[in-house]
Amino acid sequence: MSKAIRIYETGGPEVLKWEDIDVKVPGFGEAKIRHTAIGLNYIDVYGRTGLHSVPSLPHTLGMEGAGIVEAVGEGVNDVVVGDRIAYVMSPPGAYSEKRTVPASCLIKLPNNVSEETAAAMMLKGMTAQYLLNQTYQVKEGDHILIHAAAGGVGLILCQWAKHLGAKIIGTVGSKEKAALAESHGCDHTIVYTQEKFKDRVSEITRGKGVDVVYDSIGQSTFMDSLDCLRPLGLMVTFGNATGPITPFSPSILAARGSLFLTRPTIFTYIAKRKNMVSMATELFNIFSSGAVKIEINQIYNLKDAAQAHYDLEARKTTGSTIFKP
Repeated sequence: MSKAIRIYETGGPEVLKWEDIDVKVPGFGEAKIRHTAIGLNYIDVYGRTGLHSVPSLPHTLGMEGAGIVEAVGEGVNDVVVGDRIAYVMSPPGAYSEKRTVPASCLIKLPNNVSEETAAAMMLKGMTAQYLLNQTYQVKEGDHILIHAAAGGVGLILCQWAKHLGAKIIGTVGSKEKAALAESHGCDHTIVYTQEKFKDRVSEITRGKGVDVVYDSIGQSTFMDSLDCLRPLGLMVTFGNATGPITPFSPSILAARGSLFLTRPTIFTYIAKRKNMVSMATELFNIFSSGAVKIEINQIYNLKDAAQAHYDLEARKTTGSTIFKP
């Protein structure tokens, strides 16, 4: 037997239950892994609350993890027993001591990347990779706005964008988080609880606006984020921390300067294994170069997942958070 966090209904953190599970023997193309570290991400909250539908109940949350391969089924060539691996995967199931998964989703870890670091950066780091290098190709001199700049994705975005030569404006919830974002490359921080971020962005850019907005907040920031863009700018909405965006007419994009809007998801970008491997390799390389550091600022025992969810939703966390089984 193994242990996992499961939900039998959607709701608050109290629906997370720590219990015994059976782990299947790997079939063709599958591998059984033992987690040594598991990542916490806001998308886990979406699954728990029902904002994102889950395949069935009971259900185990968690999109990313790292650990050791314990067994492989027939037809598996990419990994062998004993390999250190990490992954970003849907359907979820990472909130577990062990699980059996398609081996094609697993990435071998370089010697200089610990399992804890991998669990803290795979989803967040590969998200940063596609946002900065594929959804919009950030280049030297671009002005960009990053919401939640002191969060897990935000800190990686700040460092990576600085490496690319961008001018970075970040929104944060407190002076302490502002200092954290600035120490990771953010040029200008806006404490959104104290001033209107769209007015401050206009002041910083002298009315020109930014080239791209990276918005993981959703409903509460969407319209003001559009007002931060230059004509022909790109709005990237990739999360809904404050709820889904209210339906609107596309004409508002025209009225604000023929703006572009996209709603990307990592699972489209990593759908082909060759793309996933390429993105992971780029992430490992920039981490190895020292240009991007991964801040693991919170560690919880997996059985205490409910407390971690309470803290995440209360915005008490910064950087990356991991679970230890």
